[in-house]
Amino acid sequence: MPHRFLAGVIVAALVAGCATVSIGPQMPLEDTAPNETAPNETAPLSQQHLQIVERILADPNFQLATEMFERDRSKTLSTMVELNEIPAPPFQEQVRAEAFAQKLRDLGLDDVAIDEVGNVIARRPGTVGERKIAVVAHLDTVFPPGTDVTVRKEGDTYFAPGISDNTRALAVLLAVVEAMQDLNLQTREDLVFVGSVGEEGLGNLRGVRHLLRGDHGISSFIAVDGGAQDRLITSAVGSNRYRITFKGPGGHSYGAFGRAHPHQALSRAIVEFTERAEPITQSPGAKATFSVGRIGGGTSINSIPFESWMEVDMRSVDPVKLEALDAAFRASLDAALAVENNRRASAEAMTIEIEDVGKRPAGQGQPDSQLVLNATAAMRALGVEPNLQASSTDANIPIWLGVPAVTISRGGRSRNAHSLDESWTDDGSVFGETYLLTLLLAEAGYGQ
Repeated sequence: MPHRFLAGVIVAALVAGCATVSIGPQMPLEDTAPNETAPNETAPLSQQHLQIVERILADPNFQLATEMFERDRSKTLSTMVELNEIPAPPFQEQVRAEAFAQKLRDLGLDDVAIDEVGNVIARRPGTVGERKIAVVAHLDTVFPPGTDVTVRKEGDTYFAPGISDNTRALAVLLAVVEAMQDLNLQTREDLVFVGSVGEEGLGNLRGVRHLLRGDHGISSFIAVDGGAQDRLITSAVGSNRYRITFKGPGGHSYGAFGRAHPHQALSRAIVEFTERAEPITQSPGAKATFSVGRIGGGTSINSIPFESWMEVDMRSVDPVKLEALDAAFRASLDAALAVENNRRASAEAMTIEIEDVGKRPAGQGQPDSQLVLNATAAMRALGVEPNLQASSTDANIPIWLGVPAVTISRGGRSRNAHSLDESWTDDGSVFGETYLLTLLLAEAGYGQ
């Protein structure tokens, strides 16, 4: 990370008009979950925003902050381990939230609170405060209660469920707050640091939904929840999720043969949906996908089940395609129910229950917004070429509402997210802190 003489090299190169400046070895891309879509935009270039970043990099206090990130690396990693070993299963983030809130208070932030749904919110006022910049890292993990979240270290690699997604980001956020507090890095606009709940799975982004309800006043939104250094999320992959249950009278497999059969209806619905969805998933333009992720039901091998259920996930960055998939799915359910009820020989008809278990809005971001231009300029100044992509993160909600939003890297290298073998490697990790601080100062106005 840049010390004083390296910052001078960066500034000189920017003045000369270089697009990127290398300040260290380029880290390989993470072996983590695949991108939800291929890159969908070319990163914009703005001389004005490059100049803003140039002034930040040249600032002596900013250079001291980058030195601080290196000096306190072990402290930041210890914080990451400490927070990760506080379980935060879906809908049970309270204990980790309280620990995170106390750490923010210990760093000298006075306005720290836990809101009605469990978000930790800490406000750092600006000198003018005409705008509010939200900086968000989610507290929750995908892992159920009882999961062993003890961290194991091998060399520079840390193994534990949730260690990369997203405990590492919480540690990055705290390191940046500490540098800003210790060095009195004052911004023009207000900063709102958030540890959000409900980002994963059936949490359905409930924390950010609550944060951005009504007259929220958030002008731009930065989520720290990305793996690869070059990955800049600017668009939202939406998802519709359902739990479907076919219900019938059940009975003995021999004695009650001929009754409506929930498993047969479920199977027919899956095949029907697969065929109806194909023209949508294979059409040109934005990617659209679906998956029947879980199925279940039945009591024994020699029984007609009284119910059969499945959980289904549909995704696209294009709201029109997502709606088309949804319509095809519902039509498939109706068709399967009708066919299986019509073929029954006895007893009452089957029914169907459709439970909405989560909807994440889709939407294209704003590639020409001040936030994206600042994010691009900051990344290029730190020697990384931005790769603009779409994904499903806390940023879905602000993108849907028309609030400029990005999701950025937490630094280091992540592997096997959402698995018991999840890991994070301290490989160029202070990029996460340096990039977040650069972007924050650019977006919130530093030295203005």
